Amino acid sequence: MLRLLIDTNRSVIGRAPQRGAATATERIRRDERRRRQQCQLEEAAAQEAVSPGKSRRWQDKESIEYEGRTAPGEKKDTSSPLPAAYSPRYVEAAWYSWWVKQGFFKPEYQRHLPHARPEVFSLCIPPPNVTGSLHLGHALTVAIEDSLVRWRRMLGQKVLWVPGSDHAGIATQTVVEKNLHKERGVSRHDLGREEFLKAVWEWKESKGDRIYHQLKSLGASLDWDRSCFTMDKRFSRAVSEAFIHLYEKGLVRRRHRLVNWSCALRSAISDIEVESRQLNGKTYLAVPGYERKVPFGLLFSFAYPSAGGDGEIIVATTRPETMLGDTAVAVHPDDPRYLKFHEKNLRHPFSGRLLPVVTHQLVNPAFGTGAVKVTPAHSLVDFEMAQDLALPSMSVIGEDGAMTEAGGDWIQGVKRFDAREKVLAALKEKGLYRGDCEHAMLLPVCSRSGDVIEHLLKRQWFVTCEGMAQKAVRAVESGELRITPSYHQKNWKNWLLNISDWCISRQLWWGHQIPAYLVSVSQAPSLQDNNDESEGFWVAAHSESEARKKAASVLGRPESELSLRRDEDVLDTWFSSALFPFAMLGWPEQTKDLADFYPNSLLETGSDLLFFWVARMVMLGGQLTGRLPFKEVFLHSMVRDAHGRKMSKSLGNVLDPLDVMTGISLESLRGKLKEGNLDPREFKVAESGLIKDYPHGIPECGTDALRFALCSHRVQGDDINLDVASVLAVRHFCNKVWNGVKFTLSALGEGFTPLPMAEVREASVLDALFPVSSTT
Repeated sequence: MLRLLIDTNRSVIGRAPQRGAATATERIRRDERRRRQQCQLEEAAAQEAVSPGKSRRWQDKESIEYEGRTAPGEKKDTSSPLPAAYSPRYVEAAWYSWWVKQGFFKPEYQRHLPHARPEVFSLCIPPPNVTGSLHLGHALTVAIEDSLVRWRRMLGQKVLWVPGSDHAGIATQTVVEKNLHKERGVSRHDLGREEFLKAVWEWKESKGDRIYHQLKSLGASLDWDRSCFTMDKRFSRAVSEAFIHLYEKGLVRRRHRLVNWSCALRSAISDIEVESRQLNGKTYLAVPGYERKVPFGLLFSFAYPSAGGDGEIIVATTRPETMLGDTAVAVHPDDPRYLKFHEKNLRHPFSGRLLPVVTHQLVNPAFGTGAVKVTPAHSLVDFEMAQDLALPSMSVIGEDGAMTEAGGDWIQGVKRFDAREKVLAALKEKGLYRGDCEHAMLLPVCSRSGDVIEHLLKRQWFVTCEGMAQKAVRAVESGELRITPSYHQKNWKNWLLNISDWCISRQLWWGHQIPAYLVSVSQAPSLQDNNDESEGFWVAAHSESEARKKAASVLGRPESELSLRRDEDVLDTWFSSALFPFAMLGWPEQTKDLADFYPNSLLETGSDLLFFWVARMVMLGGQLTGRLPFKEVFLHSMVRDAHGRKMSKSLGNVLDPLDVMTGISLESLRGKLKEGNLDPREFKVAESGLIKDYPHGIPECGTDALRFALCSHRVQGDDINLDVASVLAVRHFCNKVWNGVKFTLSALGEGFTPLPMAEVREASVLDALFPVSSTT
């Protein structure tokens, strides 16, 4: 509504009409009666919308289009009579292009302000997925950040709010691959890397502008001339520079370790992209790639016979299919039940190989039978035991989730959870199966794909985080970095003090290809890896020619004798987005923007990104620039649906802000759902949710109503359960404001003249209401 109150040049602060101006008493009384009647109707409609037990049948309001003669980029012509009722499309039309053309959103505009101050206020918008679509959580981010930057501009400060978008490696590649399969019946492997990347860029160009359109429709006062995309040439160089710096400082190393592997994505993922799902017993879950649901939450027992034929040890496991990769059986050293088996061997029932009985403190005697199978290539705990006891590792599950040749010809190529049934049947046939029971457990699930995580032994790139994490903890403890709400500080400390190394390799094609080259020398013995590995010598560089020069210098060999191969993997998307606060300003170049606006004044985002994004920005910002990337972190609440459920496409409760602002029919909502590539079972659930929540579609509410409804909740702390009815209620309030302004203008009369802005002294009023010392 500020558009109406400020920009119509009909300010209520002014001088009374001169003598002889029309008072229009009768017209004022008539308008007042009409306004009261309209208010009564709106209150009744709003009550009907939110009454429990009733179908939400919202009364559609007349949508009035703006038909003024305002060319794009010109100031809106408001000289014609105002409509009788508030209509968002009329009020919100034509302003944004004028704001942009006038340069109101650029920090350079400050020099035109008579009340300019020396303070600088800068922040970046959390970069959304370039091929995705904003949801209501993004709308809350915009509402909060836009309010902050507009307020700071009104205080006379130099303000920069930078827009951007993230290439979102996994999400974007998955969407494009599904689209290629649906439209052309081909996979990325059919196309090859180069052609596939062309297809992704084409997809990005056709879909990428949607987010910027949504941001502009939300009224976000961003400096569009400084917008950046994480795959832009300048940003990509910053990503390579960051990797090279960390590599040369010894903070990035290539290691042969267990990683969290998503068979659905065919890629490694980091620890914080793994969700631990609590199962209280036998539970059937849908797993990508399986038509039937797979049972979990069961503990299986089977026997390993001793090599001498004088006994057996019964082991308990939730993963019987991995027993094909067992290399030992472990017991606790003080467990009296197994003292006679110490240093003895058991025989594997399928391969016939000998398995030593080993002792280790990590074994819990109270779990199962007190004896556990050791599968170092598929279990984090077993891998640690194997490292201590020098046990071999055997990988029996491949990247695609199928059993490998190492498991035996009889089961090679069988999918892992189908192999479970086959292994159990074979154990029963040999008389070694001892039964199963329900078992409470935590099941690791990929937050990206919903796939059950496999732990696979792979060579990957890892960032050593411990030192950087400790600095991030000290920054908060010393007050150098402020986190609001303050209760997140405890989670911050606990997570960072227990942080593990960050796997940044991703087996994708879309993203920043890792700037590392494997070097080999012709007619020379194999080189020992400079990272304590045996696969070869690695060099990090911006280009192959630069890598060749570096390698020649280190090895003391002519460049002509060197052969280089670049790592085909790409970097984790969160690695590049962690550079956003300074890469957006031109780092590693020492640009004027970097000098003027770094560190950022504030980082405002959802509380769910505290570890995904915020902690990584703090760690890498401090390491790469020597300064924290921002002084304060403000974490807003999560937006949930009216029932308190998390927004999810599979539930059908993810709403596009544009649909709330402009209105949409139920049929159109269904159409959008069909475009989401949901599994048929998920589609049925989502469709039923839409019909239940929006049986008559969503009425037009407008931008002001949506933003007001979002910010009217407590934006820090508890989750926000947003009901469209509450947004509609604010739209009714907007109509009251509209009628109030019309009434006031009528009362002032046609001869009313507004005061000059200098006499209003807006900045002084704002200073009294909002002290500069309070950021959020």
